[in-house]
Amino acid sequence: MTQGRWRLRVSSDFSSSHQLRHYEGKCENMHGHNFTVEADVVGGSLDPKLGILMDFKELKRLLKAVTDELDHRHLNDLPDFADKNPSSELLAQHVFRRLKDLLAAYPVTLSEVMVSEKESSRAYYSEGPA
Repeated sequence: MTQGRWRLRVSSDFSSSHQLRHYEGKCENMHGHNFTVEADVVGGSLDPKLGILMDFKELKRLLKAVTDELDHRHLNDLPDFADKNPSSELLAQHVFRRLKDLLAAYPVTLSEVMVSEKESSRAYYSEGPA
């Protein structure tokens, strides 16, 4: 018999400014976005009493704790982006790593984080095999 698994996805958002150093285009100038972030966690067993993998409310709270650190900030001024661009790709990696630390005490695995600066432009980050 095959063991199944469950995946949960929650979202959050934040508004920030950034500039892409060495871009040689309009995005090298300071500009802002209303970013959307989604995070997926997976797990193979549910709480036997509740029938849930993880409380959505708790997962949302943890993701919001990470996005609140970015909200209404100039991202280039944050220590993690002092020497690298706060691109959507690197923001997805940043959120993934911060959220992964916060999820260490929970029986789930963070599988993917998506950051979108607008509906038509999304960056995804995960760790492990492609």
